[in-house]
Amino acid sequence: MNLVMSSDHPRPLVRAESIAKIYQGKDGATAVFEDLWFSIHEGEFVCLIGHSGCGKTTILNILAGLDRSDAGAVLAGGSEIDGPSLDRAVIFQSHALLPWLTVLGNIAFAVRSRWPGWRRDKIIEHCRTFIDLVGLKGAEDKKPAQLSGGMRQRVGIARALAIEPKMLLMDEPFSALDALTRGMLQEELLRICRKTRQTVFIITHDIDEAILLADRIILMSNGPGAVIAEIVENPLPRERTRHDMHHHPLYYATRNHLLDFLVNRSRDLAGSRHADPRHPPAIRPAADRPAPVPALPPASSTRAVAL
Repeated sequence: MNLVMSSDHPRPLVRAESIAKIYQGKDGATAVFEDLWFSIHEGEFVCLIGHSGCGKTTILNILAGLDRSDAGAVLAGGSEIDGPSLDRAVIFQSHALLPWLTVLGNIAFAVRSRWPGWRRDKIIEHCRTFIDLVGLKGAEDKKPAQLSGGMRQRVGIARALAIEPKMLLMDEPFSALDALTRGMLQEELLRICRKTRQTVFIITHDIDEAILLADRIILMSNGPGAVIAEIVENPLPRERTRHDMHHHPLYYATRNHLLDFLVNRSRDLAGSRHADPRHPPAIRPAADRPAPVPALPPASSTRAVAL
């Protein structure tokens, strides 16, 4: 496998500049991660991968304005993020729906927060647009207890998209679902993002999920003191699906590169530093042969390492 270096990108929508998270303990200060520099561009799908303890969820919370960096800053549209904003919608592992409200009511609750001056009929019309978008037409009047886990996550996605955020932040949103439902929702999310040009930042432990969804994949070394080891640019075409991507000649080259990082290099790189952390290595996997042999066969769920 060859690795091609690449770095051409437009002006970012969001940029993290030297952010860090430091905890004070009885033995002194411990940096979970430090001096992280990365950007997210408009319409881009960015994935973050790393072992537990490297600060992935903390990074997402800082981008959302739910937590603060202990150093550096995150800029959105040229201004520093200093708190939550409806421009950045968050979807967590659990759906976080209000159990006493219907599907329509849960989404309308968010829409009213975004546009408090809207008439009721306009709110309902707007909500129905996004209910249809996630394939829940006919379930508008059901409450969360009447829905499957996958349907609840669809409501969460519809609620987040209905406020028309500039960026969607997702923390392992499909991890609690069965493999079949997870795969269906991954493709639904991909379809919606292509249609709406939604900017997305997602945390996942699933290698195949990252290859399917992401334009770029940020790889974190192990914590404490985690850093961005490299940023992998997905070489597969954007119109990929989970049914055909493993036939692409660069699929195994990409998958093996990510798997090797999680199994070996993330540990070996723990505590290491780049000469210029502002510009982590940008890697685009390339194959020597049309169909390289995989290191491990693909599985229905490629959570190949205990993370």
